[in-house]
Amino acid sequence: QVQLVESGGGLVQPGGSLRLSCAASASLFSFYAMGWYRQAPGKQRELVAAIFRSGSTDYQDSVKGRFTISRDNAKNTVYLQMNSLKPEDTAVYSCNAVERGGALTTTYWGQGTQVTVSS
Repeated sequence: QVQLVESGGGLVQPGGSLRLSCAASASLFSFYAMGWYRQAPGKQRELVAAIFRSGSTDYQDSVKGRFTISRDNAKNTVYLQMNSLKPEDTAVYSCNAVERGGALTTTYWGQGTQVTVSS
């Protein structure tokens, strides 16, 4: 069973920065893709950023130019650098990993970390 452990959330003022980390218990090469999702109160969970095995990345339009997803394969860790944070970025951020083996797809989730952007 793969485990994902997030860290780095907290309270930050508008315009500030945070870096989230997601440490996996397996090699990142095991996964087809890893991503960061967020869910704000009363809203559906949404994909923020994803990084694929190939190294390519994808971002939600609202965070393009502000957030950067990256990975350290040696540490089995994926990061989300968040700059120029806005109050609307406030949410619980969760790490996700997708494993594909033949016809079987397995998805893993971390426990989530709270990000609050407020003055």
